[in-house]
Amino acid sequence: MPHLKREDWFDLGRRLDWTPGYVSRDELFPEFATDASALPSEAWEEWDEPYKVSFREYVDIQRQKDEGLYGVKTAVGRARYVEGADPRWRAIIKEHYGVASVAEYFAGLSEAKLARFAPSASWRSVATIGMLDEIRHGQLQLFFPHSYVKLDEQFDWAQKMYHTNEWGTIAARSMFSDLFLAGSAVDAAIAETFVFETAFTNLQFLGMASDALKAGDIEFSSLLQSIQTDEARHSQQGAAVIEVLRKHDPDHAQYVVDKSVWRTWKVFTLLTGMPMDYYMPLEHRVHSFKEFMEEMVLDQFSKYMLDSGLKLPWYWDQLLDEVDNFHHSMHLGSWTYRPTLWWDPAAGVSPEEREWLAVKYPKWEQTWGPKWDVITENARAGREDLTLPSTLPVTCNMCHLPITVWSAHAAPVRTTQRGGRRYRFCSEPCQWIFDQEPEKYHGHLSLIDRFVAGHIQPPNLEGALAYMGITPGVAGKDALDYAWARTA
Repeated sequence: MPHLKREDWFDLGRRLDWTPGYVSRDELFPEFATDASALPSEAWEEWDEPYKVSFREYVDIQRQKDEGLYGVKTAVGRARYVEGADPRWRAIIKEHYGVASVAEYFAGLSEAKLARFAPSASWRSVATIGMLDEIRHGQLQLFFPHSYVKLDEQFDWAQKMYHTNEWGTIAARSMFSDLFLAGSAVDAAIAETFVFETAFTNLQFLGMASDALKAGDIEFSSLLQSIQTDEARHSQQGAAVIEVLRKHDPDHAQYVVDKSVWRTWKVFTLLTGMPMDYYMPLEHRVHSFKEFMEEMVLDQFSKYMLDSGLKLPWYWDQLLDEVDNFHHSMHLGSWTYRPTLWWDPAAGVSPEEREWLAVKYPKWEQTWGPKWDVITENARAGREDLTLPSTLPVTCNMCHLPITVWSAHAAPVRTTQRGGRRYRFCSEPCQWIFDQEPEKYHGHLSLIDRFVAGHIQPPNLEGALAYMGITPGVAGKDALDYAWARTA
């Protein structure tokens, strides 16, 4: 084969499959692990990814990328950028490393499932390379922050986060387990590669890479760009799956997309929305989180869905409302509950920052201004205790984030009764997801369920911090030590 031209052998090599003799094909590719739509194997012969690469080419490309990336880290490390970085920027990268690093291994396990159970031989080949991609991403994002642990132990949460019961961890772990690990190979490919990677990782890895350059963090920008070029390749699996299902089971494809968009949106609100609009130093801001969402998801990805033969999710109008409001609510709550975080959040509400927010979100002052006025006055007067929480908020039994409203006209908390237990939801889509597959979700305990069940002792905020694994040296505090309040 080394003597043959690539085009003479590639298509044959990527489609190598066999007819099993010792077991049936149904035993080799059981429905629960392979395809919930139970399509015949002939249907999956149509699967064809647009981005084709051989293993030899893949290894050569990755070697070159790693040489360049580790070279950047070595050069930047000598400049000791992170040690002198703006505390607000350090908050951004600490949150990213905590949420993203071990999450890459969720994605790697998902790709491994595709490499074993995908119903197409060529698909399994692509998924094998995707699995190697995700392992690389996890290794990179664990290695890069490790050198900063001696500087600040909050960086150690790149390793620790998913091994704790911190409230954001519960939300992220639930989403990744549901979309990447708990379904069939077909469902996982749609959730991970079509929705998560195509629609939302662009917000983080492209948007934040651009912001990193503006902030002078060449290392972080190079890391994100190196990862995103891998994502752009293996994320094509999902579109090929949609193409097959569009002909044979379009309703199932639509359901998985609808569920995945909503669940992914909730987590990316925390990971990307708050840093872009509140943590990023004002002098480096160009676009708001809403503007990134409008361009990359509400415009580009919606067209991608429609071009793929799908409809917009049925809750699209609710998503538009959340884009205007939800991350502001989560930021207000997470800053108030800052001792429960593993990074030091920036309030991001100095007079100049509020002017910027009011321009980007015309209703910001009306909706959020009065709440921050009270907080600012207490912080300015040295009454820090009045800016801290005294109890825990009610959380949603689907997304596991605090239930919050931003309008007097907002719908009340939604509930479902099942097995003698009441489940509470922050929104109609969260309740809808639960009601579609209640057997998958009904036994899970939210943070507040655990509090009521006695898992958290003592039953107060101190006990909750211990339960979450938050130690005094890690517990978040205001990134700028309330300097923004003193200038207000």
